[in-house]
Amino acid sequence: MNKKLFTQIRNEWRSNLWLALELLVVSVVMWYIIDLLYCRLATYMEPRGFDTEHCYLIDMGVLTDKSLDYTPYSDTHKQSDEVRELVERLRRRPEVEAVSLSHSSYPYNGSNGSIEVEYDTLRAPRWTIRRIVTPDFVRVFRYQGTRGETPEQLAEILERGDFLASDNLYRKYDVPMTSLIGKKEFYLFGDTTQTYCLGAALQNVRYDDFTQARSSYCAVYNLEKLEREKGIAWIGADNELCVRVRADRDQNFMENLKADSEKQFRIGNLYISDIKSFKDIRRSFQQGETSEMRNLVVGMGFLLLNIFLGLLGTFWFRTQQRRGEIALHKAMGATDGAVFGRLMSEGIFLLLIVTVLAVIIDIVLAHFELNSWRNGTTLEWPRLAFCVASTFILIAAMIGVGIGIPARRAMKVQPAEALHDE
Repeated sequence: MNKKLFTQIRNEWRSNLWLALELLVVSVVMWYIIDLLYCRLATYMEPRGFDTEHCYLIDMGVLTDKSLDYTPYSDTHKQSDEVRELVERLRRRPEVEAVSLSHSSYPYNGSNGSIEVEYDTLRAPRWTIRRIVTPDFVRVFRYQGTRGETPEQLAEILERGDFLASDNLYRKYDVPMTSLIGKKEFYLFGDTTQTYCLGAALQNVRYDDFTQARSSYCAVYNLEKLEREKGIAWIGADNELCVRVRADRDQNFMENLKADSEKQFRIGNLYISDIKSFKDIRRSFQQGETSEMRNLVVGMGFLLLNIFLGLLGTFWFRTQQRRGEIALHKAMGATDGAVFGRLMSEGIFLLLIVTVLAVIIDIVLAHFELNSWRNGTTLEWPRLAFCVASTFILIAAMIGVGIGIPARRAMKVQPAEALHDE
């Protein structure tokens, strides 16, 4: 059977050559599309390293001296005291799980500061994000340590004055931060007069849903301890006030808090000016990338549909033209299954030959960095194998439909009638 099949393909080499060229072009194009979609979707599906479910951002406002209720600040009346009191009142609400203050630190935040983290000859990337926070920040967004540290344990580490850093901070040196936990010879903030201790390594915290974890870097330090060390007022109305609400109590939280804000959360000159859900913050921050991703998926889907219709038409027409051959096989005693298997085998055999050539072209394209980047490269063998296999399966399915339907219809026609028409 295989020998006869190979002989027939060789005898019909002219028509099969054009078909093979079509399959080759389609295979390479489909691999490129699948590779692109794979990279985008794999990045989007990566663990984020934080959790914003049931979290809210509270904006604080301050009365101006033109207000009749304004009280001038003094040594005994400080804005930082008002902020601390507001935090404590929020903590006492039964539906609130954790409250934190921070500077340019919450997720999906376009306002960032960088930090220098040095250890011996190791230097963190320049775009390492500085997260200056109160210890409860890691509880609000549920950071996790690489050694299984819970948010509560990470908060205790920040409380005692150690800092946290994402595990990939020294990735370019192939040195995981986990191996440096407990080391006390770190320099932060460009200050070489004081050393700091790494309390724990964090599971990589992504910048957003469209940025890989491997290229997102951060270091976390206690805001209150930094204030005491540097003598700089870090706590004020410009802080980010973030709240995590208990999952079973997160019903109408924003409406209830707004209703109580004037009566319960007006402290001196300080008041709650706005409340935002992180669901809305996330959607707003990533609106451009989300639209681009949606347009990409729709465009690639439309292109795949056209490829499918093109291959379907090619194999449908080819099979339809061979009604006489099918009738002759049946007249010679071949069963429907044997005829069907022969036609399918011919299409799949051509695809196998073409796939070998297509893989070579795919490797060349990836080698010259003409496809999508992921994990710092364009050529990853597991990714290449997955995309090639997916391409082969999809094209095989298209061939199966293009051959199967007209072949089944042709085999229902009586052999004598088909041969008479020929």
